[in-house]
Amino acid sequence: MRIWLLLLGIYCTTTVSAQSYFLLVGTYTNKGSNNATSPQDSTGSKGIYLYRWDAAAGHASLLSHTEGVVNPSYLEIAADGQHVYAVTDSRTQAIGSVSAFRLDREKGRLEFINKMPSGGANPVYVAVHRSGRWVAVANYTGGNLAVLPTGSGGALLPYAQLVQHTGHSVNPTRQDRSHVHSVVFSPDLRNLYAQDLGEDSVDVFQLNSATQQPMQSTEKIATTPGSGPRHLTFHPNGRYAYLVEEMGGCVDVYRWYPGTGHLQLLQRIATHPDTAKGPFRSADLHVSADGRFLYVTNRESESNITTFSVDADKGTLRTIGYTSVLGKEPRNFTPDPTGRYLLVGNQDSDEVVIFKIDKETGLPHPTGERIKVPSPTCLKMVE
Repeated sequence: MRIWLLLLGIYCTTTVSAQSYFLLVGTYTNKGSNNATSPQDSTGSKGIYLYRWDAAAGHASLLSHTEGVVNPSYLEIAADGQHVYAVTDSRTQAIGSVSAFRLDREKGRLEFINKMPSGGANPVYVAVHRSGRWVAVANYTGGNLAVLPTGSGGALLPYAQLVQHTGHSVNPTRQDRSHVHSVVFSPDLRNLYAQDLGEDSVDVFQLNSATQQPMQSTEKIATTPGSGPRHLTFHPNGRYAYLVEEMGGCVDVYRWYPGTGHLQLLQRIATHPDTAKGPFRSADLHVSADGRFLYVTNRESESNITTFSVDADKGTLRTIGYTSVLGKEPRNFTPDPTGRYLLVGNQDSDEVVIFKIDKETGLPHPTGERIKVPSPTCLKMVE
């Protein structure tokens, strides 16, 4: 009997451990300029919030938060699961920065390592090469992107290369100049993609880690005029890529060609019903871990999440339905690693709303669970 109980205890401990993750939430600490003596329009946020996510119960428990980090509006976790990088100083007039942290798993907190200039104003997106050697950042207002090498212990070094965009597009208000909104490494790690809302383009760079300046521009892919490319993600099978248009309110489906990095457009599909009039401000997108569904959040009056089914053979999308996010400004969201839940950060409602995903239809349904946190703008999970 004792042996059986011991084995049961080991099984239960293992099961609980496998359902436990760290949830990191980046936020806006203030919504105005930080150049004044005191921050303007403070949100009351402390910076980055760290939670324990219980995937069995669909519940998050606060562990800690940072202090003194200004507007860590977008985060990325390195492949080693030990280092976290955040764009900081967003929405300031001066050049922004990128901060490095170490995740102390035993104490449940982030330890600040160092900070480096991002090379441009208002950094909004950061990506980490799987090797951990390179950190790429998109500077929205600066209209450029930079690549920073990492040193000992995950510390950031001064940027090795800065690429400035100078184009514009058809919308005189929002596209009078370049606005690089995201930078994404390809699954084979040979390319970097820069999505430019101001130019209506996706810039493809070939990576060569053996050189001091690792990025070489190989192609500029034009998108629909006025579409405003925002975020790009890849299907788990490595054959397709999906681009969300912030201003066009659509998802562009591409066939991805490894090596060259070329993207061939296959489909453009709306993230909203035919009756919707706009203006559209689509925000974030993710493919489910099993590759069956794609989700997109829409802001403005819609404030919803659109569910698409993914054709397993063609990679194309079919609209399944629309679900209210039960809040305002769903800037960012994340499926949890188990594929059972979807967490949506409603920036202007100061909370993260937790949904459970129907495994058959893919549609998310609210669980009633919410995480109160000031101005959430980015959600990331790691085991």
